[in-house]
Amino acid sequence: MSATSHRQALIIGASRGLGLVLAGELARRGWRVIATTRRNDSELHANADARNGQLEVESLEMTSSEQLAALRERLQGRQLDLLFVNAAIDRGNLSIDEVSTDMFTEVMVTNALSPLRALEALRGLVAPGGTVAVMSSDQGSISRNTEDGYELYKASKAALNQLMRSYATRYADDGQTKLLLDPGHNRTRLGGPDAPLDPHDSIPAVVDVLEAQAGAPGLQFLDRHGETVPW
Repeated sequence: MSATSHRQALIIGASRGLGLVLAGELARRGWRVIATTRRNDSELHANADARNGQLEVESLEMTSSEQLAALRERLQGRQLDLLFVNAAIDRGNLSIDEVSTDMFTEVMVTNALSPLRALEALRGLVAPGGTVAVMSSDQGSISRNTEDGYELYKASKAALNQLMRSYATRYADDGQTKLLLDPGHNRTRLGGPDAPLDPHDSIPAVVDVLEAQAGAPGLQFLDRHGETVPW
């Protein structure tokens, strides 16, 4: 990614929380940002209005293959320096025996399958030497899973990480940087009001990592400090 103001990013899932702050931080640093939302989110649209064309909003339901294909068509001809998929849901602190089949399917489709479908659908827009990144979590680290709780969410993030490893293996020679990023435990709808981190503090650090890793080969699983997270 160059140091000019013409860097372009597509953020999938920017309606609120980490994605909303991420889109704003990239725009603040001079990136041209395309941010997607499933609904008419007033805060994201207000941010776009204030950025005078530097921040664009696109409609997308990430779990829809048809909508991903339509977005790909609408963005035909655009060249991205960064494609970042930020999307996750959580259905509470349940043990796996309390999880229904429908709930399991919903969380796995949203947190693991759909992010990789988004990368597959949109990776052709990424410039040679550009970055594809997915928001993960150290909750997906198998070796760090030493405390009870949130079994379905942890499983979905571990599945996401495994699918990203497969993606990176399949496209090992495409010249694109590939990142899984753990932003820490943030005060968002997903993270809860008692989380220790404020997204306005943690996301600038995430963007620092994105910019520092631009052009790096292979897949890395990193935290907001740029340190490796164990698989």
